[in-house]
Amino acid sequence: MKYSPGIEPSPLPYSPFKSCTVPRPIGWLSSVSRDGVENIAPYSQWQNLTFDPPMVMFSANQYPDGRRKDTVINAEETGWFVWNMATYDLREAVNLSAMALPPQESEFDRLKVTREYADNAPIPMVKESPVKFECRYISTHRLRGNSDVGTIDVVFASVEKIHIDDAIITPDGKLDIAKVRPIARMGYFDYAVITETFEMRVPGSDSAAQAGLEGRAG
Repeated sequence: MKYSPGIEPSPLPYSPFKSCTVPRPIGWLSSVSRDGVENIAPYSQWQNLTFDPPMVMFSANQYPDGRRKDTVINAEETGWFVWNMATYDLREAVNLSAMALPPQESEFDRLKVTREYADNAPIPMVKESPVKFECRYISTHRLRGNSDVGTIDVVFASVEKIHIDDAIITPDGKLDIAKVRPIARMGYFDYAVITETFEMRVPGSDSAAQAGLEGRAG
């Protein structure tokens, strides 16, 4: 089977595109509006960009009526947002926060989570989330799609502070990912959970290359 998605409908009853790039990390992003309304929403198009210095990105599709997502507007207007790691224990709150609410309503008011606040800006964070990034907004790049909902804002940011719960740090100084059980976005309405990990090292790589693969700044 093959098809050209730009000019042909999917030959399958469910579109396969999002089910091919998997698993995808979830950008569970909290922010605050210029008027002080606190917001949190999950984005499945989220990723690290580089580590020296740490930088991240997320892309947000517009609503079908052309409105831009609150997280994008909040980041642009206040200069900050926070990434909260989405875990299996928090899965219901992550899912509930995906509701499309009016800008004047806060998703936090409907979630059974504890709010705590970032150090660099008054951005709410999910206390129960084991890892948080305080992200300083850099820029937005807009890409026009075939429709309003296909048009995206790609937001770039630098990570200015990292919060890690000491309880998930192993004796040798790594994050205990199997204990944390992060969830990831699959295709359709499916998710995955990380419960085990394994290690591989590139044969013949020198210490500088190993540091880069690990994510240390040399």
